[in-house]
Amino acid sequence: MRTPDPSFWAGKRVLLTGHTGFKGSWAAIWLHRLGAQVTGLALAPDQAPSLFDLASVDHLVASRIVDLRDQAAVDASLAEPFDIVLHLAAQPIVRTAIEDPVSTFATNLMGLAHLLQGLRRQDSLQAILVVTSDKVYANADQGRAFCEADALGGKDPYSASKAAAEIVAASFARSYFNNAGVPLATARGGNVIGGGDFSRDRLVADIVRAAAGGEAVALRHPEATRPWQHVLDCLAGYLVYAEALALRADTPRALNFGPAPGGPEVSVGELASLAVEALGAKPWRHEPDPHSIEAKTLAVDASAARRVLGFESRLDAPGAVALTMEWYRRQGAGEDALRLCEAQIAAYEGGR
Repeated sequence: MRTPDPSFWAGKRVLLTGHTGFKGSWAAIWLHRLGAQVTGLALAPDQAPSLFDLASVDHLVASRIVDLRDQAAVDASLAEPFDIVLHLAAQPIVRTAIEDPVSTFATNLMGLAHLLQGLRRQDSLQAILVVTSDKVYANADQGRAFCEADALGGKDPYSASKAAAEIVAASFARSYFNNAGVPLATARGGNVIGGGDFSRDRLVADIVRAAAGGEAVALRHPEATRPWQHVLDCLAGYLVYAEALALRADTPRALNFGPAPGGPEVSVGELASLAVEALGAKPWRHEPDPHSIEAKTLAVDASAARRVLGFESRLDAPGAVALTMEWYRRQGAGEDALRLCEAQIAAYEGGR
């Protein structure tokens, strides 16, 4: 299974949006390890603690606190040239989007449009990768895995914003970047878990908080299935994809990333049970939300990434949970967050 190539990334000028978030912090740490020169663009962390602060990510990258909803601020941050752009910045929480849809659309749509508009002035770009979501598909709860050719849709504001972001990216590609010879693609990632996620309304973060307080985490939809993926598998896929976009003109412009094809579906309740057992926490409890419109089933077919890139996820759900909870246990016991991330990245690169 392929992992990111240090010889590609060494010295690359990388613009990474969302570097203050959970996935963005892991990406910044990994890119720094690979030798890239990383500039981060994002809002300040919106929770405490945050992996960005715990791991002192601002010491690893040129960190710029910028609101992507502000075109002038974005333009001012893109004065120097970049080789690769990884756009991870987003409002990523489904329930937050339901509570504040307008802000979510402003961030996930106009933030992307502002970034792409600013990047049109760049003449050194080798590839732009926009990360969207596994929730971009029109999901009628039929229980089948979605492939890249399936129709886009979204019955909640978060899903709709990400499906619309796919259309925005494609429109900029066809109108501007294709003519400039710059590949612009989207990566549709699964439900990501890993150490250092402290966000509200995220399953693992909620479990860790409940365990720390001696409480049982409440699950709204324990029967729901999701394409669970460890953050290292997810990011490895993104980085390998960006390499292919920069090096091979025939690389597809949209790919799914999720569990290895053929693996079993894992429900929210099953994943939560693995997590609370690993932490020695109280069993989860069911707290139904009768007004929820979240999909009951969600799966993505990641076979195209395996076929085109030679990449597939290495960790199954139990392995992803075990690695995640190891991070939280060791960090909670006083180990350094950055060293923990670097050690897990090194082990992943080494095939362990």
